[in-house]
Amino acid sequence: MKIEQKLWTEGAGWVQKSDPLTETPQIVFVFGARAQVQKQEHFDSLRQSYPNSKILMCSTAGEILDTRVYDNSISVTAVYFEKTKLEFSQVMIGSLEENEAKGKEVANMLPKEGLSHVMVFSDGLIVNGTELLKGITAGLPENVSVTGGLVGDGADFKITLVGVDEVPKEKNIVLVGFYGESLKVGYGSLGGWDTFGPDRVITRSKGNVLYELDGKPALALYKEYLGELAAELPGSGLLFPMKLQLEGNLGDVEVIRTLLAVDEAEQSMTFAGDMPEGVVSVLMKANFDRLVDGASGAAKAGRDSLGASADLAILISCIGRKLVLKERVEEETEAVRNMLGEDTVMAGFYSYGEICPVAPTEKQCRLHNQTMTITTLREE
Repeated sequence: MKIEQKLWTEGAGWVQKSDPLTETPQIVFVFGARAQVQKQEHFDSLRQSYPNSKILMCSTAGEILDTRVYDNSISVTAVYFEKTKLEFSQVMIGSLEENEAKGKEVANMLPKEGLSHVMVFSDGLIVNGTELLKGITAGLPENVSVTGGLVGDGADFKITLVGVDEVPKEKNIVLVGFYGESLKVGYGSLGGWDTFGPDRVITRSKGNVLYELDGKPALALYKEYLGELAAELPGSGLLFPMKLQLEGNLGDVEVIRTLLAVDEAEQSMTFAGDMPEGVVSVLMKANFDRLVDGASGAAKAGRDSLGASADLAILISCIGRKLVLKERVEEETEAVRNMLGEDTVMAGFYSYGEICPVAPTEKQCRLHNQTMTITTLREE
């Protein structure tokens, strides 16, 4: 595997961050601010640089290149695989009701023979990530692992964009399929948030909309805990996610859900993934040191599941973590670097949702929020 990186910023334009590739990369990961990736001139410039490569472009809530975190930039990571084949599929989703069906459709578009891993890059606003992953999983062989994320739009939550070989569009879902036995894939996903308040049972919900906890209006209960921050909803909800206890293939698993919107009339809360009735939930709050430890733990899981150092690590971290850590945000990327070592190339973005199995031994992918999720890749 050989990798080239470059960065565009408004002040400096395009800056080469590594030695240029002499080979043609199969994929060019492009992560950037929505205002930049939607410009035709930037896509045209990339196409000129990589005329025979697949260009994957995503809008983000912050760009990661090595250990640096940027805003209003475009980060480029071009990857040449020496022994691995890649295939791509893309569909557009029309409504939340189509999530599962579109997930299955886009998964079925990938050839199955030799498929070893799939990465998902999806619109971050029009989707219910749980239903989307249900469809994707149904369309893939059981032994294929899945990681990825829901793309972002800074802290605006207005429009998210993704696309392959075009200026990215909203409502798109893109899958990247990796083929062959030479590619080894590892992954890890951890949060680092502290729980507070009592456990509460979800007593009324529909999909990703939560109406009642312990038989009481969910929004009213939530506001009690937020206090003065309740006036800043839904944005302040990123600072207080909820942890759910779900059933998994290997026993109970914990996932975190982020608030996306509130409905005062119905006293309901809309989350990034399903909020199933009967599930035990508890509120969470930030702990700076534990957030950084969570990033380090995710990197350790990604490294250990490979059994060797990674050539490339794709980091997808939640916007909520970025908003909490603020000027300390690079502490989590530096923690990842310390765990992976200097030889691993790092790239990624801040997201509206992360996709990863709960444990390296579990193939079933889950939607996470407020985690650092890392996919490690190595060719042998």
